[in-house]
Amino acid sequence: MSDNIILKASNVSKQYRLGLVGTGTLTHDLNRFWHKIRGKEDPYLQIGAVNDRSASASSDYVWALQDINFEVKRGEILGIIGKNGAGKSTLLKILSRVTSPTTGSIKTKGRIASLLEVGTGMHPELTGRENIYLNGAILGMNKTEISSKIDEIIEFSGCQMYIDTPVKRYSSGMRVRLGFAVAAFLEPDILVVDEVLAVGDAEFQKKAIGKMQDISSTSGRTVLFVSHNMAAVQNLCPRTILMHNGRIEKDGFTSEIINYYLQIFRDEKLQQDLVFREDRKGKQELVFESYWFENENGKKLKLLQSGLNFYFVVKINNVVPKSFQNIKISIGIDNSKGNRLSLLDNFLTNQKINFEANECKEIRIHISNLPLQSGYYYFTLFVKDNENIQDWIENAGTFEVENGDFFKTGQLIEGNQGDLLIKHDFIGYEKN
Repeated sequence: MSDNIILKASNVSKQYRLGLVGTGTLTHDLNRFWHKIRGKEDPYLQIGAVNDRSASASSDYVWALQDINFEVKRGEILGIIGKNGAGKSTLLKILSRVTSPTTGSIKTKGRIASLLEVGTGMHPELTGRENIYLNGAILGMNKTEISSKIDEIIEFSGCQMYIDTPVKRYSSGMRVRLGFAVAAFLEPDILVVDEVLAVGDAEFQKKAIGKMQDISSTSGRTVLFVSHNMAAVQNLCPRTILMHNGRIEKDGFTSEIINYYLQIFRDEKLQQDLVFREDRKGKQELVFESYWFENENGKKLKLLQSGLNFYFVVKINNVVPKSFQNIKISIGIDNSKGNRLSLLDNFLTNQKINFEANECKEIRIHISNLPLQSGYYYFTLFVKDNENIQDWIENAGTFEVENGDFFKTGQLIEGNQGDLLIKHDFIGYEKN
């Protein structure tokens, strides 16, 4: 490796046998051992299914990772994204030496500190203070070095009151706070952070992201950051790797990778008929069946435009023989990074919606002068009666907006000026 490269993964693969340890039989274990002592390739590496958790198993073996190759420079913050089961956590465990690769190699320079799950590296019977010293010793630091950092660690974690209490009595959020503080302040050369920051509150997440930026820019340390929060990845990581079914699908500038990933997500999931969505929540006596967009003449629209007047239509079916009075329908609009932009809600407009027994209704929401810039947007559907959440589908669908004449001046918006457009006027000046 060159001096500027601090981590290099070469042809890294990881194979597991489904449901069993080892190969599952003594015959297979002996066969594998016989090939190994003769210097031959493991015979069970020739087979194995792709790591697609949604598909039925076609083999006793599965490749959690396959042919992973990448390099990370010193001081770089690398994001790693992908669906659940894509192999992100397995890769981080190999990088952190929690497990070893089946084939390939990982070369690193310097100390690695990992925060892979809640409570990683923490002994539940020891106090928070004792765990700080334990983790520092594991990283190769002496007591004097750890003591020089301990006040900063305790202050950053926000666990001052409980620092001499056994960690087993900490909440999950407190364990994450202390674990991150230990990992960040004990000066590892490479800091590996999995999705655990999602457990912390918003204030701690902001502090943690700021600290990761600080240790990279001022201390020249490297950070590997895995998250499903696209906004956090966008803000923190200049470069991102997208993983899919145990392979690296794409590697490049974060904004390009996120847009590509969201396009895949939209194509694979969001175009499903709502009836077949299995990730919905609620009692489901009132259920969302479909949605569409149409103009004021009733023509369905595939593409929306800034400044457009249109109807957002959702079809809701009452599948039980009882009526519902004054139900609440909410539609949350998010940008491509997952940030909430607005909420459409009949309670906000003080409008009552009732359902008779077994009634199916098309609910029309009229939107005037759409105040969104060009891009992809996502929405969440929610319906509730007086007592129960009836149907709740996160990321139920998506729509695309192209720039239009929002200000009615004949001028189209150019460039990225943010997501929202606001009507405004400069008083006392002439029109062009």
